[in-house]
Amino acid sequence: MIVNINGILLSRLKAGLPLLTLLVALTGAAAPGAAYPKARRDDALDDYNGVKVADPYRWLERLDSAETRLWVQAEARLTGSYLAGIPVRQSIEQRLTALLDFEKFGLPFHKGHHYFYTHNTGLQQQSVLFASLGLDGTPAIAFDPNALSTNGTLAIVGYLASPDGGTLAYGVSQGGSDWTDWHLRDLASGKDLPDVLRWTKYYHPIFSTDGRGLYYSAFPSPVPGQELRERDLRDAVYYHVLGTPADADHKLYERPDHADWQFEPHLTGDGRWLVLRVGEGEVGDKGLENLYVIDLQAPNVAIKPLAEGFDANYIYAGADHGLLYFETTVAAPRGRVVAIDPSATGRSDWKEVVPQGSDTMDVDAGSVTLVNHQLIVRTLHDVSSKVTIYGLDGRLRREIKLPGRGTAGGFGGEPDDLETFYSYTDMVTPLTVFRLDLETGASTVYRAPKVPFDTSALESKQVFYPAKDGTRIPMSLVYKKGIKLDGKNPTLLYGYGGFGISLLPHFDATRLVWLERGGIFAVANIRGGGEYGEEWHREAIRARKQIVFDDFISAAEWLIEQGYTSTPKLAIEGGSNGGLLIGACVTQRPYLFGAALAYVGVMDMLRFDQFGQGAGWVGDYGVPRNPADFKILRAYSPYHNVRPATRYPATLVITGDHDTRVMPAHSFKFAAALQFAQAGPAPVLLRVRLSTGHGSGPTTSQVVAEKADAYAFLMQNLGMDVK
Repeated sequence: MIVNINGILLSRLKAGLPLLTLLVALTGAAAPGAAYPKARRDDALDDYNGVKVADPYRWLERLDSAETRLWVQAEARLTGSYLAGIPVRQSIEQRLTALLDFEKFGLPFHKGHHYFYTHNTGLQQQSVLFASLGLDGTPAIAFDPNALSTNGTLAIVGYLASPDGGTLAYGVSQGGSDWTDWHLRDLASGKDLPDVLRWTKYYHPIFSTDGRGLYYSAFPSPVPGQELRERDLRDAVYYHVLGTPADADHKLYERPDHADWQFEPHLTGDGRWLVLRVGEGEVGDKGLENLYVIDLQAPNVAIKPLAEGFDANYIYAGADHGLLYFETTVAAPRGRVVAIDPSATGRSDWKEVVPQGSDTMDVDAGSVTLVNHQLIVRTLHDVSSKVTIYGLDGRLRREIKLPGRGTAGGFGGEPDDLETFYSYTDMVTPLTVFRLDLETGASTVYRAPKVPFDTSALESKQVFYPAKDGTRIPMSLVYKKGIKLDGKNPTLLYGYGGFGISLLPHFDATRLVWLERGGIFAVANIRGGGEYGEEWHREAIRARKQIVFDDFISAAEWLIEQGYTSTPKLAIEGGSNGGLLIGACVTQRPYLFGAALAYVGVMDMLRFDQFGQGAGWVGDYGVPRNPADFKILRAYSPYHNVRPATRYPATLVITGDHDTRVMPAHSFKFAAALQFAQAGPAPVLLRVRLSTGHGSGPTTSQVVAEKADAYAFLMQNLGMDVK
């Protein structure tokens, strides 16, 4: 447990002195190890094809055991005391609150004559959903998630409306978990219906075209108490008739012979075809899917394969005049659009509509929508959005002029719609909503926020740096105008590098508290992402995963060489697969960085496939029990490469207590190992955020608290002179 030195410690903590500094000074210890909660090291061993591997903190995987709980509570007290003792933390929290106090709008969507959009007055814990009859009608509250709970334990993760706009489905996450319950509300009365769709994850349900039911994908109910570690197996597709009990729902499709398969359903506008996008694990994780369709008008449920073999990525874009349109990487690593007749016999009947171009479609996120009988296609050119519109005959209609080098999103709608809405943002431009007239091609600002900060004081730029093997890697920078390249600028370098996910320029109001105090923020678009298509992704997976870490390390070295910063002033940050990135870089190059923030990281690369969604990640990581993959995984697994008696940089490990995607034990074990090994004076702390899952906190106050802790930790450990 934490060392307690009677009233001396308490009095000096109240004076604002950091706990670890106090404990080192008062005990005379050479390192702060004595301050850390005692974590038992046991003799757990695993045999990987004859290679014995120790796992001394295996017991921390038992999340609900008394021993784990006591350790986590002790870690929370230590971290809380340390962060509270940083003089600048309170002012950072106050400043963050002020910076977030501005109106925020979500993209509108419509069903029937009803238009829906989310709105936040500034500091509301969660945004409120409004509805109006017609775009210019008087808006009224359709759903206020702030009435669900006052502490953020119940968070809204999505909305959808019935075809006539009269019934609203809303997804509720318990404590930020991926587990989602879908409730239904009659908007005319404002009352909830008795229907609830339970044990769903990742995939939204879909209303039938007559509005009398919903198609949805769900898992079996987990064993009570095992919700955080239960593997995602035995997913199935169901149809629920409104007003009937859930246990009477009709199971349309399952694959008992492939328990790891998951299903993302889509419904064509005429209600005939249910399209199933199928993944081995979470759909999209591997970038390889199967496609099936179910003819809902057939006398008996009959499923037909459109694509099998998990050979490419397929993303449903929409249907028009009997054809299904997909964005795909089949014979096109940068993406193309094909049209498929669901009644056709094979791929020879597929029609290419938009061929692969020199720029890449953002295939992971989905870059194609079908609106107004046209295809709206978003591509990336050196990590910035380009938007073009094609006819269904493949002819280019027009290009949409965007405000700058940034990120455009949205463009949703139906084939008969005459308009669509999209958003634009970049490193210095808050997310702005535009209305696009699809007949004329004219864009007009629909909602633009007014941030309480003069963004003209900021400068953003894109640079390119050489990777270890000479590859040209893009990186975005933002900072206050007039910085000097003297190596003294505090710099926060962010990265991800996995699963084909692209890191695109965007504005974050919480980042302003870092920038206005002289910090530089940098985003490295390292390989493993999708910034230049599927080739960029697959160049750094499995046996080549080390390239991800090398690219990021090269970004850090370039920033130092160019005079932007220096090791004592350089911090690194990442979450999930990006948390793995931070863990690997800290253990491989501990002397290169001054501080590190590792959020919800995959830290145990030999057991990641044993929990939650982990088995779906073998496409990027490999299979731990495979001898060849094991050798690669063990070589970079952060947990297994912590070296005793090493001076590690100041490190804050963050996880969520309801993270069902990357089990909190990853962070627990890594933090315990780092604390045991730390030979230097820099703190290694574990922050367990409550009532949150894999993402950041669902409420404004949770975001403020987490960011205040993170920036205070960085400012304290990078020696920033802030008032």
